[in-house]
Amino acid sequence: MKRKLYVGAIFLTLLGTLAVASVVLQKRAAVEAAGVTAPRFEVDPLWPKPLPNHWLLGQTIGVSVDAQDHVWIIHRAGSLEDGEKHATTNPPIAQCCAPAPPVLQFDQEGNLISSWGGPGQGYDWPDSNHGITIDYKGNVWIGGNGVGTPPGGRGQGAARGQQPAAARGGGQVQNEEQAGGALGYTNDAMILKFTQAGKFLMQIGKPGQSKGSNDTENLRRPAKTFIDKQTNEVYVADGYGNHRVIVYDAETGKYKRHWGAYGHKPEDTNLGPYDPDAPPAQQFRNPVHCADLSVDRLLYVCDRANDRVQVFRPDGTFVKEAFFNKRTRGSGSAWDIAFSKDAQQKYIYLTDGENDRVHIIDRESLQLLTTFGEGGRQPGEFYGVHSIATDSKGNIYTTETYRGQRVQKFVYKGLGPVTKEDQGVVWPTKK
Repeated sequence: MKRKLYVGAIFLTLLGTLAVASVVLQKRAAVEAAGVTAPRFEVDPLWPKPLPNHWLLGQTIGVSVDAQDHVWIIHRAGSLEDGEKHATTNPPIAQCCAPAPPVLQFDQEGNLISSWGGPGQGYDWPDSNHGITIDYKGNVWIGGNGVGTPPGGRGQGAARGQQPAAARGGGQVQNEEQAGGALGYTNDAMILKFTQAGKFLMQIGKPGQSKGSNDTENLRRPAKTFIDKQTNEVYVADGYGNHRVIVYDAETGKYKRHWGAYGHKPEDTNLGPYDPDAPPAQQFRNPVHCADLSVDRLLYVCDRANDRVQVFRPDGTFVKEAFFNKRTRGSGSAWDIAFSKDAQQKYIYLTDGENDRVHIIDRESLQLLTTFGEGGRQPGEFYGVHSIATDSKGNIYTTETYRGQRVQKFVYKGLGPVTKEDQGVVWPTKK
């Protein structure tokens, strides 16, 4: 009797497995029949080439591609552990290693061709680097999200060069300077503009001067910039302290306009922890992490901890929004955006640093088509995938914060049918 029951259980299990497999195959067939396609990628495990001088990258929190298809990144040298800097002690403890300069430029083959950055005369270098953009003129823009220490006083934030956001997998990223609605000291209240050789050109905002989300002269821990070639305006995702997008003239630094979520006037009220079951928040949470303008002049804004992307016209008029992995808490799912390189920019690539994925999204409908990546430290995996950019050939470049500390290249392999919602690691196929 027991044997019959055992055989019967096995039979039922097999039937269940076959039924599930049938449903999966039917879904895949339906997707293929519908003609849904998306860009395909493979990781290049040999890019970039090893850095010279025993250099290491810290939290790597910005990437941009210039007109020559050179890849620029920025990282936080101060985030390296003591054991990663033993070559810099006096006397040296060991041969390895030393922090690389903050800004690095690579060619298409992954060779390092220039490096610079750090404090200098005439400008205020960020306490905690964040974001890099190469504009249409070739200028280099950077921001920062450090709280820092007020002159002559005790600081409220992390040590120099450290990530001030909530710990990986921990609580909500909050505006930690807020106490009963009062804004405290913030060092990184500026964006900086340089030549590609590192010559200082302009600074907007001053350390310690931010008065909140409606201050038009200063920023508050700005995350990323985008420069509009048509109007020569710089859009700032502002950011880790403020709750807005703000626009300046990219040549003079003159204030133009700003707005919060849904085009509202921004507020600095602490919204508390994100609740995926609550009505959509009417203000941005921290951080406002990206602001990127498409070819048809729509501005896509990453409201990271709210798990959403909001779309605006350049004047701040709200158009639409979409949520991605809406039940993600912690650091949120909407980190950074890059557009595909076809003339219409049909696809959006969205980094999701909490779930360690890159989402491929239809830009018109904001429908998520497929996802690639997996948590880990091997090529094609991610740990805190932070920023993203594309080159003229359609290749993707990503950087990783926390202990990810690297830049990766994903080679564009053309369009193909969507057969999986989650592709996992896109490892190179055998020739």
